Amino acid sequence: MRGSEIRAAGELAAAACAGTGGLIKDMHEAIAGRTFKALGPLGVPTRVVHDGVTRAVHAGVRGGLGALPRGGAALLARSAPASGPALAESVRGSLALGALNGAIGDALSRTSNDLALSMTVRRHGRDVAPDPAAIAVAFPDATPRLAVFVHGLCETDDAWRLLPLTRDRRARPSYGSRLQRDLGYTPVHVRYNTGLHISENGRSLARMMEDLVAAWPHPVSEIVLVGHSMGGLVSRSACHYGHASGHAWVEPLRHVFCLGTPHLGAPLEKAANVFGWSLSKLPETRGFAKVVNGRSVGIKDLRFGSCAEEDWCDCEPDEFLRDRCREVPFLETATYYFVGSTLTGGPVGSALGDLLVRYGSASGTGRKRRIGFEVDNGLRLLGLNHFDLLNHPAVYAQIRSWLERGRPAELPEVVGRG
Repeated sequence: MRGSEIRAAGELAAAACAGTGGLIKDMHEAIAGRTFKALGPLGVPTRVVHDGVTRAVHAGVRGGLGALPRGGAALLARSAPASGPALAESVRGSLALGALNGAIGDALSRTSNDLALSMTVRRHGRDVAPDPAAIAVAFPDATPRLAVFVHGLCETDDAWRLLPLTRDRRARPSYGSRLQRDLGYTPVHVRYNTGLHISENGRSLARMMEDLVAAWPHPVSEIVLVGHSMGGLVSRSACHYGHASGHAWVEPLRHVFCLGTPHLGAPLEKAANVFGWSLSKLPETRGFAKVVNGRSVGIKDLRFGSCAEEDWCDCEPDEFLRDRCREVPFLETATYYFVGSTLTGGPVGSALGDLLVRYGSASGTGRKRRIGFEVDNGLRLLGLNHFDLLNHPAVYAQIRSWLERGRPAELPEVVGRG
């Protein structure tokens, strides 16, 4: 790690430790407040003294807890190189940063923490600047056809090739490498801070695509977007904002694939919303509610599948299960597809989905909302979990079939079409 990254990690640890002290303070004040309220006017003098003393004590405790990791990080940073390989350039470091950004990436970005990721093109584990010289060096095999891969929550560009592993623990060839080999597409992977609003990442992806197409070595004749989980929503959002801004990259966009995307929301985020809302109702548990509700806005956008900023602006982010999402229409020049999976069939499969996203949400078929996928542009897989969709032969076979505009590929018996 670079020295700046060590200091950033120290600041993060300091905030977490101080937050623990704050949680204790909130519980203490809530319990004491209930007691003083029962005493009425008789308890006022005692409460004045009590509150003054406890606030001073808790302030000192929080300061001390925060100072320890901050000071330790500062000492370690002195011996670390100021330059050199960044944490994000190693596979383990990249995966750790992806998970961290997914959880609290909005807070990292807001405080300009060095551990915050930004929207970038990636090639061979390194960032690629969207200018002609850098693109030419990074993509010597560039063709006029681009397949752009957008990862999901808490993931990075490495997820497409590292997850899932085969039984002998070897990574399969990625969708990108297969499309390059079989159909001549140049794979382009992006990495972004999944803790930010989906609409914010959508705007960033739209701008980056505009820069990428302008810097590409050849005139771009076709673009394919492939998004896993949250990445499908970010892709849809980018299409929306790219079209609204009149971007040139939208014209050659032909296909948008959404793999395990929670178009109508994710059950775990809905459960977290209910849990946090319930904790906030009692003074003694409001501190825990702050912890639960401290998850990133990117995660909260998955409650109902938000793609546009109108879905969340000017409203309380932790309001109880209110769906404010407006439909983002598909572009007329592109074809949209979905792939969803369930661990098993029947009612149990409908309830579990792929463990993170239910099939109804992945296919955009709900009681009150419906996403406009055509009947022939959807695929249902049985026996696969959410992360299997990142790299699976049946998924690739169908993507290739759709791109070739032929009949749906023959799939194993465990696969059902939807």
